[in-house]
Amino acid sequence: MSISSEIKERIDIVELVSAYVSLQKAGRNFKALCPFHNEKHPSFFVFPEQQTWHCFGACGTGGDVFSFIMKKEGIDFGQALRLLAQRAGVTLSSVGPSSSVEDKKRERLFQINEAATEYFHHLLLSTKAGEVARNYLDKRKIAPETIRGFRLGFSSSSWDALKKFLANKGYATQELIEAGLIIEKDEGNSYDRFRNRLIFPICDLQGRVMGFGARALGESLPKYINSPQTAIFDKSSCLYGVGRAVDNIRRRNLVIIVEGYMDVLTAHQHGWQNVVASMGTSLTEKQPRILKRLTKNIILALDADLAGQEAAFRGVEVLTHSLDKKITSTLSWSKELASSVDKGMAPSPSLAGLVKHQSILDAEIKIMLLPPGKDPDEVIGEDSALWQSLVEQALPVLDFALETVISKVDINKAKDKSLAVQKLLPLIYEIKDLVQQGHYVRKLADTLKIRESDITAALRKSQIAQRKPQLTATTKQPRLSYPLVSNPIEEYCLALLLQCPRLRQTARGLEVALFESTENREIFAKWQCSQDISEFREKLDASLLENLDYLMSKPILDKDGMEEYALSDCILRLQENLSKRLEAGRELMLNLTREKEGVSAELAKLDEQGIRYSEQLKEVFIKRERPGRKESR
Repeated sequence: MSISSEIKERIDIVELVSAYVSLQKAGRNFKALCPFHNEKHPSFFVFPEQQTWHCFGACGTGGDVFSFIMKKEGIDFGQALRLLAQRAGVTLSSVGPSSSVEDKKRERLFQINEAATEYFHHLLLSTKAGEVARNYLDKRKIAPETIRGFRLGFSSSSWDALKKFLANKGYATQELIEAGLIIEKDEGNSYDRFRNRLIFPICDLQGRVMGFGARALGESLPKYINSPQTAIFDKSSCLYGVGRAVDNIRRRNLVIIVEGYMDVLTAHQHGWQNVVASMGTSLTEKQPRILKRLTKNIILALDADLAGQEAAFRGVEVLTHSLDKKITSTLSWSKELASSVDKGMAPSPSLAGLVKHQSILDAEIKIMLLPPGKDPDEVIGEDSALWQSLVEQALPVLDFALETVISKVDINKAKDKSLAVQKLLPLIYEIKDLVQQGHYVRKLADTLKIRESDITAALRKSQIAQRKPQLTATTKQPRLSYPLVSNPIEEYCLALLLQCPRLRQTARGLEVALFESTENREIFAKWQCSQDISEFREKLDASLLENLDYLMSKPILDKDGMEEYALSDCILRLQENLSKRLEAGRELMLNLTREKEGVSAELAKLDEQGIRYSEQLKEVFIKRERPGRKESR
């Protein structure tokens, strides 16, 4: 039995969820207002027999004890594993012989950074040498409480002051090198990395210091430097200020991403504690992963110049690839469905084959363009009302893209019209909601004064091109002989992907939401963002390596070019299973609503979920409640 399975056996999901939300008995199950979004009627259900949970409302997601604690606490799988293992009294020594050594090493680095943070902070607040940094912060109107809250610091111009301080604390030179605080010279000597600089501690979601950013206070170049990559710090996966912004991001259900340290300090100081910074670099694919468990609403605050516009497009592309997708289900009208409606019957889970599944970005991204020549800290400091207005007027991505692209072309020239369509078509293609997609097709056609049918035809060609598979080389791995994962279809699907890398393009329709098991979700998510098996193993939590080895060893029954068809079949079956779970869950939820509050409340629940059944189907629900009529099951 795997560690995660043992933990799930020991922890009752009802008891776990009850610690966060007030559950009400609903037959054999429990219901509550969803803890992850605002709602008037309960759409969040816990199923004790399956030890699972699901939100049938706006979230449209579910899982087990792991996925619940990950989503609720905003932590990754490894952190959830350790938290739940402690709760269940399960030892993690079996995760791997090297893991405890690595954990101790990481903890030691966090301790070193904490000691360095206290040292830098003391130099800033209490020393004569720190006056130059205090004057700079005063000039930038950073208040004392902000300085203390973010634990800003100062590094002196000495070449070894920090090294000596930490050595007196018992830390070895090699440890300080590994922490990135001192630099080793060729002849074996070493010196402090940060000298005569304003120090910005960079923290994780739990508030632990991972590394440092530093601004020169003299004429030194470069103006900004950071800690190098270490076992606990990777600049491309960090967002400055996120540790202090977590609660406010959740409360406002919105995060605003800026570029610089000072932007974050000023924003938080003026009440905008949901602001974080990419630290002067273009947004990376790793950074959004920190945010996706906190909110699905993101605003990019960027300069209005050309560079800012290009950064916006790059940021949107990164967010689109990095954030979660959700599966939406729409009923495809057919003679069978029409017949069931005519007979007064609601569509049942048995009609799952009629359900069309689509993956859409499970987030809303907007762009805020700043006044020319102004940084966020200047806008907020000079006119907080203007900042509020800019936040409220932030444009959805497609509107921003359309305005930006159209402003650069001459719509009276056929070549420019074609260029505009080519640039905007990939973004319109990503819109899976047909109503929204049609809106932007019409808007683009009207703006360019061309026929909608021309854009639709180009869009259709894009869809065909997206479906063409590309082949890559295959890989063989050692084999194990015992099962560790739970769902046979999920298991075979993952085995195909892991053992046949050429199937990556075929898997474009496969989404994390289709996997019921958190372990399988985690394996698939890490596979999605890995280029090869070695990189994949490095990214995967150590507790899941045993699962991975089993999947790599699982016999593939479909050979001689049939793997692609087998994977396609697995995806369809996973989609069908998801459809059945959703339909059965919605039926349960609606039955409970109808029994307690009547048909009107049931229809209101449908509207709240965003389920757009036809008026005919609504009439079916009403017919079921008419006196003398038996319900069709």
